[in-house]
Amino acid sequence: MAEFFLETVWIVPFYGFMGAILTLPWSLGTIRRTGPRPAAYINILMTLVAFIHGTIAFNAIWTEQTHQLGFQWLSVADLSLKLTVELSPVSLGALELVTGISLLVQLYALGYMEKDWSMARFFGLMGFFEASLSGIALSDSLLLTYGLLELLTLSTYLLVGFWYAQPLVVTAARDAFLTKRVGDIAILMGMVAISAYGADLDFSDLREWVSSHPFNSVGAALVGLSLIAGPTGKCAQFPFNLWLDEAMEGPNPAGILRNSIVVSAGGYVLIKLQPVFTLSPVSSDVLIVLGTVTVIGTSLMAIAQIDIKRALSHSTSSYMGLVFIAVGLGQVDIAFLLLFTHAIAKALLFMSAGSIILTTSNQNLTEMGGLWSRMPATTIAFIVGSAGLTSLAPLGMFWTFHRWFNGSWNVDWRLLGIVMFANVLSAINLTRLFRIIFLGKPQAKTRRAPEVPWSMAVPMVALSAFTLVAPLASINWPLWLSPNIPISPENASNVTQFATPLLILSGVLGCVIGSLINVRQAWARSSKVYVRFVQDLLAYDFYVEKLYEVTIVAAVSSLSKVTSWIDRYIVDGAVNLVSLATIFSGNALKYNVTGQSQFYLLTILLAVSVLLWSILNGQWSTVTNYWSSLIS
Repeated sequence: MAEFFLETVWIVPFYGFMGAILTLPWSLGTIRRTGPRPAAYINILMTLVAFIHGTIAFNAIWTEQTHQLGFQWLSVADLSLKLTVELSPVSLGALELVTGISLLVQLYALGYMEKDWSMARFFGLMGFFEASLSGIALSDSLLLTYGLLELLTLSTYLLVGFWYAQPLVVTAARDAFLTKRVGDIAILMGMVAISAYGADLDFSDLREWVSSHPFNSVGAALVGLSLIAGPTGKCAQFPFNLWLDEAMEGPNPAGILRNSIVVSAGGYVLIKLQPVFTLSPVSSDVLIVLGTVTVIGTSLMAIAQIDIKRALSHSTSSYMGLVFIAVGLGQVDIAFLLLFTHAIAKALLFMSAGSIILTTSNQNLTEMGGLWSRMPATTIAFIVGSAGLTSLAPLGMFWTFHRWFNGSWNVDWRLLGIVMFANVLSAINLTRLFRIIFLGKPQAKTRRAPEVPWSMAVPMVALSAFTLVAPLASINWPLWLSPNIPISPENASNVTQFATPLLILSGVLGCVIGSLINVRQAWARSSKVYVRFVQDLLAYDFYVEKLYEVTIVAAVSSLSKVTSWIDRYIVDGAVNLVSLATIFSGNALKYNVTGQSQFYLLTILLAVSVLLWSILNGQWSTVTNYWSSLIS
């Protein structure tokens, strides 16, 4: 029986699509008498079935060899396109993470979206969202993955723009869609390039193909950079990091998946593409540089935000930057562990943030305080999620960082410094948020805030428990992915001897600093010019949006004006000139149509005379020249 579920696990993504389709009668308003809740129940049921199916298959794969299921999609001449699904502990583990968190989030959304008039449409979009993510988890085909990434981009656009009556929401959805489309187009170019040189477009075959690739150094670098662009957009890395911040305008349950699973999907694709990045050192260097810039920049941005969701979303980009660094170093097992531990902890943090927003009808930190006694379950969830995200022993991120610096991997002081910096800033940010939201005196909007209903509290408590047991997966993680054989601790660098204590110290230091800073002045603009400059620089995301406006947006706007002028006055002018010539010539010729045969004969005679004259004139000059030459 387990073998049957394993061989049919490829249908798990279709459960989400089926749930989305079955909600259409409620989403379109065909069924109104029952209200929208049946649509939510249908989607939750389909997600539960997907989770159970995936769990049985995940338990069965441990006794099976990793293998692929291929479906022939197109075969024309020498072109053969297959859609391949991988059955391995990694792919099925990723599927379990997607369906498990999606199930908890949909249960959570049942309470969060209870009063929304378009709840059915939301759950239909969530089913579509989940199906795309489940397909990416199982896919071994770059072609199939690209198609699913396109569906994921579309579903992100629809969910971010869910409250489409608000102009700011529409702008955020547009920016998120266009930003991710830039990366999708680039990855399509890279996919076409490697398929043109003999690759089967299967992730499992990339390592073998890389050993005999036909690219020169420039071509290998360009292919690597194009394939990096897609995950850069999905993981909200610099310079595509602003879309995730703007996407916080959408409903919070979708934001939970976006900051935990969607960004992890981009990192998951990056991990599978890692063999291609070994073709050129440029690709690996770009991954490390992008990750480093994002880690430093977004960590600083997060501590200056006064919107709770934006403060957490910048933290997401920071941890995804560490994933980019790990992949650039070829340490893909660490990258996978970072995705796993971050996804669980960040989902829990966004659940607690959503509970706060729902009960206070507010997400501005300046108007919060004193919630710990009124919302104990939410408070505990925030503490557990924060501890799981920083390197506080014995939770998940601590064991992930410990495995990174335990001597099995080739690391140096610079990497340790980056990780410690991210950990210190993350601890400061989360401690700052905890003090502002849960401690202190209650404010006007938090004085009567109740605890969330059971439909939101149960998923939050369940995910808190899962966050506490997640370190077991980090501790017992076998090496399935990395191409490099880990070194022995005897040959490890000196940095590993001090790494774990320093990482623990960085987390403690961040908590201490976050506890000592004057949080009530965190949002107050200083009277000192240089302090105010730094505050504004961080709060406005280093003015990256303004930089876009004066560079890319201005260039595109100017180019569009030039092309509009050319189209209007040159292209249209040429077409209009031809039409005017046709009109005038037609009007002139119409006077020759008299119906009198003698006039037609006269016209023919004149035309023949002109023709003969032109011919004979040319011949007469030739004869004249001939006789002149004879006489001379």
